[in-house]
Amino acid sequence: MYLQHLVRVGAMGHVGRFAAVDGLRYGRETRVICRTSRGLEVGHVLDSVACDGEADGTLLRAVTVEDDLLLARLERNRDEAVEACSRKLEEKGLTAVLMDVEHLFDGESLYFYFLGEVTEELETLTSELAEAYETKVQFRKFTETLEAGCGPDCGTEAASGGCGEGGCATCSLAQACHPPTAS
Repeated sequence: MYLQHLVRVGAMGHVGRFAAVDGLRYGRETRVICRTSRGLEVGHVLDSVACDGEADGTLLRAVTVEDDLLLARLERNRDEAVEACSRKLEEKGLTAVLMDVEHLFDGESLYFYFLGEVTEELETLTSELAEAYETKVQFRKFTETLEAGCGPDCGTEAASGGCGEGGCATCSLAQACHPPTAS
């Protein structure tokens, strides 16, 4: 068994298990830089656990003062992308609702979260915006997670795949989507 940290990352609050490269134990709510399948992301440590399973990524370090300066710049870019996307949606008369824009810590990935169907015209619009911000565009169908969670009965005792009463790591929105019912 070895130490892993449960870390919440991303705009949608995905929780994953991360092994610290320095072998340190990070305290609850410590802001950290993690390497995930999407790239470099900022996360918040929720807990530390001894575990045999494979980690979802690597916890590189705690957030530094220099990191906070970069995060402030990324936040400004994110806010500009939200405004630009909202303007373009209105100009083109598209009915999709922009839920959020997420700019990863690596500065390379910009994720647009929409409520509704992602059409070809919407993909073209966000590709243009991503080019303006020199990033890769990633689409997330927010409504699919809201409707289905990670599977049938997500967030309940009856859930398959070990989801359980509090939701699971594959559906960080479980409680928001399907709150557990009182017995």
